[in-house]
Amino acid sequence: MAFLSGCAAGVGISVPILPGVSVGVGVGSGGRAHVGVGTGVGPVGVGVGVDQDGRVSAGAGVGVSTGVGNSGARVGVGVGTGTTIYDPKKPADASSGH
Repeated sequence: MAFLSGCAAGVGISVPILPGVSVGVGVGSGGRAHVGVGTGVGPVGVGVGVDQDGRVSAGAGVGVSTGVGNSGARVGVGVGTGTTIYDPKKPADASSGH
């Protein structure tokens, strides 16, 4: 259970724009909307996104998907980790001199 305490869940959709590159939108378990761009090779992917409050996050994950019908759409599941790399609401570090 301790391992799962740091996990989050969400749902989203992505659209391929170039081979191996997709743009997506989603909503996380906290109700926050996100938009981002990602790339992957096989089951491994990385991406960068921004949420509705301007927080920029980067993440990596692994997952599997399967095609749905003849439309080219896919559904899948995965696990990953991410971190906030910019938060406009967090004050700048005063010791940095900026």
